[in-house]
Amino acid sequence: MGQDQTKHQIEKGLHLYQSNQTEKALRVWMRVLEKSADPAGRFRVLGCLITAHAEMGRYKDMLKFAVVQIDTARELEDPDYLTESYLNLARSNEKLCEFQKTISYCKTCLNMQGTTVSLQLNGQVSLSMGNAFLGLSIFQKALECFEKALRYAHNNDDKMLECRVCCSLGNFYTQIKDYEKALFFPCKAAELVNDYGKGWSLKYRAMSQYHMAVAYRKLGRLADAMDCCEESMKIALQHGDRPLQALCLLCFADIHRSRKDVQTAFPRYDSSMSIMTEIGNRLGLVQVLLGVTKCWMIQKELDKALESIEKAQELAEGLGNKLGLLKLHCLCERIYRTKEQQRELRDHVVKFHECVEEMELYCGMCGESIGEKNNQLQALPCSHFFHLKCLQTNGTRGCPNCRRLSVKPGYV
Repeated sequence: MGQDQTKHQIEKGLHLYQSNQTEKALRVWMRVLEKSADPAGRFRVLGCLITAHAEMGRYKDMLKFAVVQIDTARELEDPDYLTESYLNLARSNEKLCEFQKTISYCKTCLNMQGTTVSLQLNGQVSLSMGNAFLGLSIFQKALECFEKALRYAHNNDDKMLECRVCCSLGNFYTQIKDYEKALFFPCKAAELVNDYGKGWSLKYRAMSQYHMAVAYRKLGRLADAMDCCEESMKIALQHGDRPLQALCLLCFADIHRSRKDVQTAFPRYDSSMSIMTEIGNRLGLVQVLLGVTKCWMIQKELDKALESIEKAQELAEGLGNKLGLLKLHCLCERIYRTKEQQRELRDHVVKFHECVEEMELYCGMCGESIGEKNNQLQALPCSHFFHLKCLQTNGTRGCPNCRRLSVKPGYV
């Protein structure tokens, strides 16, 4: 297959893919991969296969094609191709919750930069790295990466990237419980979709609606949460987007749990868990198991709650997700307090505080914890964040956390 024929077949596959004929598109692209002698064409078709498998939640296949794409990029001996292929490798590992590998591949991308095309990918690299740091609950570095990604999006007038970063920032602020910002950022993403998204994939609309649903639920606006989640789920079902279907099912379950309708919540959690297991979203599984645990606690089935916690703890430890572990220790503390098992209670109180200390989840001004309840937060330019009221009350001539770190004793 020559260069022109390769190009024609790739375009044919894209047309099929955009018409929701995904399996036909995949067959066309696989034929190109088998028959084309043009390395640049092969590189491009591998990019199409990587994107399609990502959207379907076939993350292991996504990773397999990303590895082949790196070999093709080396064959082309072009730094732009190599940077793009390492970014795809980083993204594949991010989807499979291999967060340390993601960070490593993102750093490789940043180290090999130099050309104009490579520099345009910096925003996407920063976003992927931010998502990985967030998966590891390293909040300051996650925020630093998201803010970098946002700067690149603004500098390159890249509205799609800005939309994706806003959704990640919504997730970030949901985790540290500033629900006002958790809603603001996905609403901003939805505005971008409305203003610029005519030619975009519907996944951007679905993504912003899902993150709005999560924030609305946290704010107790359950009817709004349900509306947004239904809108997101409708698009996810139309497009066969399995990862988003799993997240929407989790959100539906959480909404029913918030209404104390445990019997409706359980089957939604089961369906979400099934898809999360199928696609390999282990971080999603931790979230599902947290929800299931809370349902058992509502029903006062404490031993069943502890069984769910044990499964979630194993997953969270394997991922290095410290916030998940903190939440699990907090639930254990409540369970053992009810059971009046003092030794186990003390054990989990100690572990809970160790997690808070390790993640620096406390305000460097008042010393109170961050992420325990809904609070307005404000980040300084160094990406350390504090209670907004503390900054307004005390003001600051520099970051107290950075000052503390700079006077830590070194090795003698």
